[in-house]
Amino acid sequence: MSHDEEHIMSTKEKLVRMANQIADFFHSKPREEGIAGVAEHINKFWEPRMRRQLFEMLDGGTENFNELVVAASARIKRPKAPEQADKNIGYTGPVPAENAAR
Repeated sequence: MSHDEEHIMSTKEKLVRMANQIADFFHSKPREEGIAGVAEHINKFWEPRMRRQLFEMLDGGTENFNELVVAASARIKRPKAPEQADKNIGYTGPVPAENAAR
């Protein structure tokens, strides 16, 4: 068994690989169409949690990403952080134990 076969990909590595595969497909298109295609695909098929992780990685550096992914990131919907989403629906967090019985 080779070293590559023994390597188990992390979730982040899988997301980078998936984003780059999408970009590889769209490289055959004119640049603007490719950027739009990458963004549309990720917006349509990636759940908010996946897009949130994508942006966390992009915010940390773009060196692992295909340049079409980087260019498309301006058109990809950036999900709200979980805390922001909770506030929008009125959830403020668990009730402290000392207040729960009141």
